[in-house]
Amino acid sequence: METLCMEEGGKGKILCCQCGASIVPNAMNMCIACVRSRIDITEGIPKQYRAFMCKFCNRWLVPPNGWLHAERESKEMLSILLKKLKPTMTKVRLTDASFVWTEPHSKRVKLKLTIQKEVLTGAVLQQVFIVEFVVMNQMCDDCRRVEAKDFWRACVQVRQKCEFKKTLFYLEQLVLKHSAHLNTTAIKPVATGVDFFYAKLQDARKFIDFITSHLPCKYSYAQELVTHDVKSNIYDYKHTFCVEVVPICRGDLVCLPKKTAQALGNMNQLVVCLRVNTVISVIDPSTLQIADINATQYWRDPFQTLCQSKRLSEFYVVDVEDIDFIQLTAGCSHLSTKHRLADIWVVPSNQIGQENQEVCTRSHLGHLLKPGDLVLGYDLRSSNVNSALLDDMRTDRIADIILVRKVYDRYIRQERRNWKLKRLIQNDGDVYDSSSMQNEFENFLEDLEEDEQMRQKINIYRDNAKQLVYSKDIASDLPPGPSLHEMLDDLDLNADVEMN
Repeated sequence: METLCMEEGGKGKILCCQCGASIVPNAMNMCIACVRSRIDITEGIPKQYRAFMCKFCNRWLVPPNGWLHAERESKEMLSILLKKLKPTMTKVRLTDASFVWTEPHSKRVKLKLTIQKEVLTGAVLQQVFIVEFVVMNQMCDDCRRVEAKDFWRACVQVRQKCEFKKTLFYLEQLVLKHSAHLNTTAIKPVATGVDFFYAKLQDARKFIDFITSHLPCKYSYAQELVTHDVKSNIYDYKHTFCVEVVPICRGDLVCLPKKTAQALGNMNQLVVCLRVNTVISVIDPSTLQIADINATQYWRDPFQTLCQSKRLSEFYVVDVEDIDFIQLTAGCSHLSTKHRLADIWVVPSNQIGQENQEVCTRSHLGHLLKPGDLVLGYDLRSSNVNSALLDDMRTDRIADIILVRKVYDRYIRQERRNWKLKRLIQNDGDVYDSSSMQNEFENFLEDLEEDEQMRQKINIYRDNAKQLVYSKDIASDLPPGPSLHEMLDDLDLNADVEMN
């Protein structure tokens, strides 16, 4: 394996000064075997070395603090290993380096090196040897912080100040669809919302941009000094973003400020929220007038909900009279084509059979209701509402009862539902009351069945374990719900697949 480069002093031969063998004259007057036995140019170069790899992210340590991705037996890995040997190879010249195959699970990497060194004047000795690297496991700083579970550099606190947080359920499905949670180190539910923790500030800013592009909200920023080095002028901060989502959910009764109602086309101030996505969609139940309120308009003149879903009362429909002519005010904007205006005679469910209890109210649910149905609505006659906006309204503009949604048999709807949603937060029952949280999520599923526009922006998965057993007559009275082309197959990589 060793070769000796020599300068010929003449055409004759001489005897080796060590063993007496006949050789061509060279600067050392020794044969190659004697030179090899007496001089080792690999002296000082370790034949075994340690290489550190993070088993979580498969990155290799580059001293002193760097970590790089490198595939096994790649050029990048060869460069990383040679850098470890560089301090011990200052007196020799490296001419070739290559890998020697080893078992991938052996935790060994072998390098075949070829080096040269000038031994005496005019004599250059070349030698080939193998260096073995033992692969050691060591966690990198990033993986250590992730495994600690409590480390974070930036925190995004999503909050919604209302009793029912349907909008947060909708945000959860948006995050799952767009995979906006992949860079989080932890996700923790709290009593008023959800906290998202990130190891990098730029990841938190990206998530802020994602939320503001899908929901009407605003956010505030704060930072906390952790450590600082006065000599090098280095400061270490923890960053916190507090995102406040509008405190309005689907089905809430809202009293708009007078200026806002006039800007939306002279709407009535009492409106019902249809949905909350990029804008707040509201409808006037007495005229079918609809409008969208964006985040800028809302936060310029914010308003609160007048009544939430907790105050809904159940009514029995006695009669339904369609209205053919609608008297609109000047400057009226768009009208809803999915709803039908009707005068509906209702009576509270707990007062059926009593005299003089029927109340006539104008509603946008004429396309759904018929005599004998049950409907949920807000009874403003018995509601104790503290609102300065409502006190300033004329009494003839305030309806006694405002109907919101039709009542369906929940058990039949659950049996009929052949689809499901994935959940991002599985342990929310540790923070909230499990029964109330389950009831709120069930209401969110019912909202998805009734609202096609909300279903278009989230992923709905087919529930293969659910068998449909229901009557066609009963199903015809229920909302249509998601169709088969709206559902996705839930892929389970752990399931056995039979190959034909």
